[in-house]
Amino acid sequence: MTAAAIATALPKDRVQITLIESESIGIVGVGEATLPHLRRFNENLGIDEAEFMAATSATFKLGIEFRDWRRPGDAYIHPFGDYGNPVNGVGFHHYWRRLAHESPLGDISDFSLPIVAGLAGRFAHPASTPDTLAGTYGYAYQMDATRYAPFLRRLAESRGVVRHEGRVVSVDQAPESGDITAVTMEDGQRHAGDFFIDCSGFFGLLIEKTLGAGYEDWRHWLPCDRAVAVPTTRAETARPYTQASAKTAGWQWRIPLQHRDGNGYVFCSECLSTDGATAALQETLAGDPLAEVRELRFTTGMRKRQWHHNCVAIGLAGGFLAPLESTSIYLIQAAIEHLITRFPLDGDYAPERDDFNKTMQQEFERVRDFLILHYVATERTDSAFWRHIQSVQIPDSLAERIALFRERGVFDEYQQGLFLTPSWLAVFLGQGILPMSYDPRVDQIEEAVLRQRLLELRRRVADHAGTMQVHNDYLADYCPANL
Repeated sequence: MTAAAIATALPKDRVQITLIESESIGIVGVGEATLPHLRRFNENLGIDEAEFMAATSATFKLGIEFRDWRRPGDAYIHPFGDYGNPVNGVGFHHYWRRLAHESPLGDISDFSLPIVAGLAGRFAHPASTPDTLAGTYGYAYQMDATRYAPFLRRLAESRGVVRHEGRVVSVDQAPESGDITAVTMEDGQRHAGDFFIDCSGFFGLLIEKTLGAGYEDWRHWLPCDRAVAVPTTRAETARPYTQASAKTAGWQWRIPLQHRDGNGYVFCSECLSTDGATAALQETLAGDPLAEVRELRFTTGMRKRQWHHNCVAIGLAGGFLAPLESTSIYLIQAAIEHLITRFPLDGDYAPERDDFNKTMQQEFERVRDFLILHYVATERTDSAFWRHIQSVQIPDSLAERIALFRERGVFDEYQQGLFLTPSWLAVFLGQGILPMSYDPRVDQIEEAVLRQRLLELRRRVADHAGTMQVHNDYLADYCPANL
């Protein structure tokens, strides 16, 4: 991703890119769910969507379904779209909250087109007019990451990137500054450079093993530190959403691709052994395993300095947060985009470096708070894991956001950061955090008139979802996988 993006965005007469990667190391990809932001990334690279989806066996994704998070038996979807539309500058949820006691109105999810369509197994590209019902949602992809990387490699090489196969075995540094000057590979090739980007994953070969940037450990907030994963045959039609089901020691994912399903159990090793997690995962698989179960070990958190000396860490080398909301590829994309706008084309880049580190810390912290919300907004006490979660002292930034919403249904809006109001609203309401009151401007509409408007909107959402094509049929017409 990094090589392709830089080769596309920056002038070739000023930036020459050498890509070093090893086939023997492989890719951490187990059926990757993404966020809508990846569409912009691909568009900026000039990638044709149907070609990309066929190459990566991708399906469409309208949101993420969370099962058993508040308590066993509960379920809700975090949609890639809003609920209803704001009226007179007041968010739709305030109008719904005023009448939420009336059972005929139904759940707020009934007013979200991506939720209703997703649960019906239907999909259509959104309209380009955001002021219409058909334009009130976005979408992402569920794809095979092991196919996405080679796809981007070919694109990068076509745009001037020179790739070398193999492992880096040693790193040279300038004696006085400590900057990296070159890397040497197993075959003896030495590659010198002015600037280095570390995409070496959890290992952090350059940013940590060489430069010692340091790491902020966030396991006291996000205690899951292991995952077991396995691909399986498709057991049912591919849903246009990812599933995340809470379990006794963490949570389990299911990601439907065109040719298979991705499955995994993210868990806390202090509460469950790897063997126990593997057995629990295998018991719930809907399809037949296509490979051996893989174990992944990680420490949730981020590098204290993601840009240190003349090196930037991107991806898992820069940090890792639980894949609960499909944020891993987003954080790669964000780092790439922030780097490109601050790219060091001269020797004095201290201001760019400091601003990059500040911006990425903000990106990570806001994702962190959103993920913590899923765990702490729970009534579960049925296992040691969930009882521990109940005792976690959350960051002040999250505590303030919860208190503000609980009081009046208000959000502290921010411009920089991943998850905006509809996403926070989905999790707050989905896990039972309801505002005690609503915006008083809502009372300017007569109750009977408001009730009729909401019932009409609910009918329009259901009717429109019913006109969409069955998701599997849409895939077959638009982007059948290159198997």
